[in-house]
Amino acid sequence: MAKAVTAEAETAAKAVSDGSDDLTFYGGGRLTRLSRVLAARFGIASAARWKKIIRLVGVMTLDFTAIAGALLLLLPFIEQLIEARASMVTLPLFVVTGSAIAVFGMFITGLYKRNWRFTSLADCFVLTLNVAIVIGIFWAAIWFVFDISNVRQLVLLAILHFCLSLLFMQAMRLARRAALRIPTFSFKREASVEDLANHEKVVLVGRADWVESAIRIIHADRNSPIVVVGSLVPEGDGPISQLRGVPVLGCPEHLLSAVLALEERSRRPDTVILCDDAINLSPRDVASITRRTRDLGIKIERVGDDWGHLLGRANGSSLDKLSTSDLLGRREFELREATISKQVAGETILVTGAGGTIGGELARQLAGFKPTKLVLLDHSEFNLYTIERQVREAYPEVPLAISLCDIRDFAEIRRVFERHQPAIVYHAAAIKHVPIAEANACAGAHTNIIGTKNVADAVCEFGARAMVQVSTDKAVNPVGIMGASKRVGELYAQSLDLCGIDDPDAPRFMTTRFGNVLGSSGSVVPLFKSQLLAGGPLTVTHPEMKRFFMTVREAVQLILESSSRALQDGTPRGRIMVLDMGEPVKIVDLARRMIRLHGLEPDIDIEINFTGLRPGEKLYEELFDSCEVQQPSSIPGIFEAQSHPVPLPLITRAIEQIGIEISKGNDGNVRRIAHHLTSLPSSSPTLAGFVANTRSLLGRSHLTVEER
Repeated sequence: MAKAVTAEAETAAKAVSDGSDDLTFYGGGRLTRLSRVLAARFGIASAARWKKIIRLVGVMTLDFTAIAGALLLLLPFIEQLIEARASMVTLPLFVVTGSAIAVFGMFITGLYKRNWRFTSLADCFVLTLNVAIVIGIFWAAIWFVFDISNVRQLVLLAILHFCLSLLFMQAMRLARRAALRIPTFSFKREASVEDLANHEKVVLVGRADWVESAIRIIHADRNSPIVVVGSLVPEGDGPISQLRGVPVLGCPEHLLSAVLALEERSRRPDTVILCDDAINLSPRDVASITRRTRDLGIKIERVGDDWGHLLGRANGSSLDKLSTSDLLGRREFELREATISKQVAGETILVTGAGGTIGGELARQLAGFKPTKLVLLDHSEFNLYTIERQVREAYPEVPLAISLCDIRDFAEIRRVFERHQPAIVYHAAAIKHVPIAEANACAGAHTNIIGTKNVADAVCEFGARAMVQVSTDKAVNPVGIMGASKRVGELYAQSLDLCGIDDPDAPRFMTTRFGNVLGSSGSVVPLFKSQLLAGGPLTVTHPEMKRFFMTVREAVQLILESSSRALQDGTPRGRIMVLDMGEPVKIVDLARRMIRLHGLEPDIDIEINFTGLRPGEKLYEELFDSCEVQQPSSIPGIFEAQSHPVPLPLITRAIEQIGIEISKGNDGNVRRIAHHLTSLPSSSPTLAGFVANTRSLLGRSHLTVEER
């Protein structure tokens, strides 16, 4: 068996080395017995090559027969033109020789590289041109060799010879194609109701040439699970009543009437297949068809931009390449990278939440600065696999360590630090979806508070140089548990950072704060994209809701450059780095801008629906807390926030109490403690009261801080 497989592989390889471009002849039942016998007996070429030779000889023989046969039919008339002294032996010999030369001439021109199975109008034209040339040369030779008495009759016979030869040759080629197409010939009777019941009924919507091609492909598959019951083509394609036996029911705008007409004939479609690429329908047409299809309760399948890419045409409706200036009306910030390499190169770097949007971009950019080792940590196996593959493909020379770990488990975090001894930790792991965190307060606080404390404590225990925490503008004056938990993480990092103010070797704890990231998981932009592709409507919570936006690249550049500058220049401890993101953007304005960039009109082609604020959401976000003072920064485009710290022993005890409440599943107590902690820096009397009553408060089941 192994020898047979090896021999077969060698035969296939030999076919490739022979230059064979028709490997479909190889294998299965395609090889004729004759080609196998010839290959085995002579060994000159593979069976696939012999198959091509046999086919070529057969095709040339048929064409020779057509040309010579047409001449033999005209031979009595040719004899009348030639003088009697012309030998009757010479003329037939001349016919045979001339026909052979004519066929050889067509071989030289490459006519026989065209397969008869796929004969097209272009092939017919090429064949006509070839036959005209070789027949013309043949009759010119007859006129030159023989003494012709009537030149006009000679020309007439030449034309007749050309027509007969072309007719025979075209008929053979078309017969070959017809033999394949007859079983799936399009113009067959309509499928019965019983047949339709076993198939998915579809309506094709697109340009006429695309619809015709799609019908042909569907009909060619005898086991196709779908049947085309109708089509809709643009009005500009002209008046067409049917395409390959399928009725054309009007323009795409006539979808409703087409469905009703088909329903009367018991042919109501199950699915509409829509071709919406760059060479077919406009975004306005796509939105209208999608909306109407949904209203009719019919599924819609969309053919993407495959043809547009093949033809090198740009798709005007693509939403994947929208720039910051397109969406936000401002330029993307360009931050310098010179200092980043000095801090990262040659160090062991750990990224938590490496499988997320920010963590993944951090991993990709950090790998470009050639760290000694890059440790990627995430609790999602698939996300970790994805980012590992991306980084390895882009930077194969960078050593990677993959840690499938939950930051909520301090023992697991300690093992990761003990094994890899990271110098700088970028902490991007977080629960960030506001409504989900609000509905699961314990889970949100467990990751954002307890998880952050675990990572920060490991940094202190194992002597890392710095920890950079990724925060959010939702941590400023928070109203929901997501923002409150992120704010508690900021306060804990700030307290740890300030504890090392008299020790230059103490780890640095830096926090970077920014707004919504375009395209991140949970961001509004991917939601709007999916809603646009579905034909709308776009959902906005409130007409006055505003948010700060930035790109993933901007966010990661902020994290990397601000932290590197802080390490290099020794910026004051306890500061929070904030990106100057310009003016906040109304979500409804962003929705309208995306609709227009898609080639549509808001509230005309695509509706905008307001759904109301969700739990934990604010109408607008802020970059600085009420207790914070905005300070200038030496880094262009970045501000620093200076706030009142919470003493480390107090916030540590409070976080421990949060952990106890989490273990009990007390969402209400977790919310209460977290929000009280975020309120402490805003009022020094409150903080003093908190300090005075710490011992008694911590002895209770949960913290009860005086209300502001």
